Amino acid sequence: MGERVSVFRKEHFNAAHRLYNQAWDDAKNEKVFGKCALPNYHGHNYEIEVKITGEPDQDTGYVMDLKFLSDLIRREVVEKFDHKNLNLDTKEFKSLNPTAENIVIVIYGLLRPHIDNKFDLQVRLYETPRNFVEYPVS
Repeated sequence: MGERVSVFRKEHFNAAHRLYNQAWDDAKNEKVFGKCALPNYHGHNYEIEVKITGEPDQDTGYVMDLKFLSDLIRREVVEKFDHKNLNLDTKEFKSLNPTAENIVIVIYGLLRPHIDNKFDLQVRLYETPRNFVEYPVS
């Protein structure tokens, strides 16, 4: 087996959301989600970090062309979520609470079909500079 290397690409999008469980009343939602459950939504400047791990290609020396990865993230994630209300404007979150945890799993699912299975894929999503999630966990 050859040497494995990880390459990373960062992108960002801005989106609004509301954390809310429709099976609960407003009081319980407020107790669990706090200000994130307010009815008029709130926004984040999300940062995405996508990690691809594999062996460098013999001919190019690349694990993956980062221009390809950037274009893929922009097409499959940024164009769908940027400047959107995740609850109202996206099919992915019509019935899924758009927590950071759920968002990162959805992003992974949008990217995975377009990346050869010989590569490992991991996605990190920053909701704020201090709060972030990662999927899958290693």
